[in-house]
Amino acid sequence: MRVLLIDDHALFRVGLLELLERRGIEVIDAVGDWEVGLRLARDCGPDVVLLDLRMPVMGGIDVLKRMRAEGIERRVAMLTTSTDERDLIGSLQAGANGYLLKDMEPDELVAALRDILAGETVVAKELTGVLARAVRDENTTPVKEPRFSDLTPREMEILCQLAAGLSNKAIARELGISDGTVKLHVKAILRKLEVRSRVEAAVIAVERGLCAETSSKPGADAIAGLSRSHS
Repeated sequence: MRVLLIDDHALFRVGLLELLERRGIEVIDAVGDWEVGLRLARDCGPDVVLLDLRMPVMGGIDVLKRMRAEGIERRVAMLTTSTDERDLIGSLQAGANGYLLKDMEPDELVAALRDILAGETVVAKELTGVLARAVRDENTTPVKEPRFSDLTPREMEILCQLAAGLSNKAIARELGISDGTVKLHVKAILRKLEVRSRVEAAVIAVERGLCAETSSKPGADAIAGLSRSHS
């Protein structure tokens, strides 16, 4: 994985660079200037761009919009301290592939980057409730009822693991199956429920009360009964 880091805080930038490199991730560059970052994103072919949300002159969302307008189709993860709903929704609407918090555990960050590289949209699990409320509040048109009856028992079991916030690896360990098998089941779940991401599937499952056991999982109280998995 080749990563480009754009963040105006020098100490954080250097620390994250060292952290990623210790975990075998190639950091193309770590820059504090958005214009330099834009040029590197265009010319150096990073797999993932880690983009700070709050920067002087031009903020991360505007930089992302500029990238998309110029046809720079790199995967981009916003990296921020903001848990504000407007920042989260604005980032996703601008085309972000991830919204990650700067106080994430290092291994959690690396796992999120790998999921983003694999094509998933990743939102920090602390913000699941924020995302779910935003989706619910903005959705004023009738939606097609998910057909949970189409799910196999194993798929329903995995859906509840997603709703409990477990990663693919954790689900695989829990059920004694391979990561690849978990991924296949997740794809089938998304297809049958006609949703675009595991976030949507997990939120729907929790809102419908399909997985009562998830209420005992860490973080369930904090997100008012809404949960998700990011990997």
